Amino acid sequence: MTESPWEYAPAPESRDIANLKPSYRMFVDGEFTDGGGEPLKSINPATEEVLAEVGSADESDVDTAVRAARRAFEQTWSRMPGTERAKYLFRIARLIQERGRELAVLETLDNGKPIKESRDADIPTAAAHFFHHAGWADKLAYAGYGPDPRPLGVAGQVIPWNFPLLMLAWKIAPALACGNTVVLKPAETTPLSALVFAEICQQAGLPPGVVNIVPGAGDVGAALVAHPGVDKVAFTGSTEVGKQIQRTVAGTGKKLTLELGGKAANIVFDDAPLDQAVEGIVNGIFFNQGHVCCAGSRLLVQESIAEELLEKLRARVRTLRVGDPLDKNTDVGAINSAEQLARITELADSGDVEGARRWTSPCPLPERGFFFSPTVFSDVQQSMRIAREEIFGPVLSVLTFRTPAEAIAKANNTPYGLSAGIWSEKGSRILWAAQQLRAGVVWANTFNRFDPTAPFGGYQESGFGREGGRAGLEAYLDV
Repeated sequence: MTESPWEYAPAPESRDIANLKPSYRMFVDGEFTDGGGEPLKSINPATEEVLAEVGSADESDVDTAVRAARRAFEQTWSRMPGTERAKYLFRIARLIQERGRELAVLETLDNGKPIKESRDADIPTAAAHFFHHAGWADKLAYAGYGPDPRPLGVAGQVIPWNFPLLMLAWKIAPALACGNTVVLKPAETTPLSALVFAEICQQAGLPPGVVNIVPGAGDVGAALVAHPGVDKVAFTGSTEVGKQIQRTVAGTGKKLTLELGGKAANIVFDDAPLDQAVEGIVNGIFFNQGHVCCAGSRLLVQESIAEELLEKLRARVRTLRVGDPLDKNTDVGAINSAEQLARITELADSGDVEGARRWTSPCPLPERGFFFSPTVFSDVQQSMRIAREEIFGPVLSVLTFRTPAEAIAKANNTPYGLSAGIWSEKGSRILWAAQQLRAGVVWANTFNRFDPTAPFGGYQESGFGREGGRAGLEAYLDV
């Protein structure tokens, strides 16, 4: 008797929990107000349906928001004792937790990521950043930046679409803890959770003007970065835009931190625990559809174990479920936009043209929405585009090496320097490799582990500055 293949029963989360509104407005000086820009339509990438209309800002709205932030900074927030600022951050953290299920569903609808990732990673970590930085608010004199570190003023912050609420928390929490006020522009395709966060600021009783949210496209971000009333700029996004921002702020005296692209090497030595490594490789590249700046998109495998590892990897990738992001069984959700799907497709096709060997998961794709099958390229050479350029999608490039020195040389052969992974049973080898790698974050026998107490950031074309931990406070202090 032949057994039928085991199937998952659908386990969809209810979209009603998101409390979607037909329209959203920008948040300035403690109030939701109409913006002067052309309204945006937020689209569900899994279905291509319009979720809501979002009012966008124009240049005059950005000016109004910056002026509101300046008033709040000078009259209220910078004068408030750290113990009082901490209370607001604690309230915000608790409200994120209380509204966690709503925020998770909203994030999944707007972004396309699986609900289990929104629920178990994004939202809890966002709350953790506010809890962590609330603890710092009255202890800045002990952070190592002098006995009386002062805030900078108004922080202009521009965040990407891959982790909308989490990137907001990474930016806003330290800024507020250090006594700064904020004007934040969410990504054009994922503004909804930022505007619900504005509701949370109201619920927490945050003084007007301390946090302002101005939705819009790139022109709104450019106006914010260039505004003379902004004292500090923080940006997470592409290297290309990061370079434009650096040119804009050059000579202005504004403090700047950039967290940009990456092409992380995930190195597997011949003594690595292979089953554990396979799980880390899958998490490193297919988590959040590969929409991760520190994704382990270049797998470097020691030649003697390459075939065995690839066989195990393909078997594991075959089990990944691609589909409805609201289904709790889904492992890989929707690509965030048609534009991003086209870029992933074009770069993957270049791998075929340049001679790499493509293997694609046989998992069926939904008929509607923006989806891309998990893909693994072997026989990859360092000169190929798929080994050099950030794909920002569920595409893994596999290269081999013979000696540890060759592994380090290949890992460092990139203009980026955000993250790396090392898999080995030898602690001495791990420590040696970590010292040789030019990357801001190096994981050992794990990947994509984040904690608000640990700094994160890169080198070279991956940007500069650190976010999180004690080191991340420096970006928001006049030191």
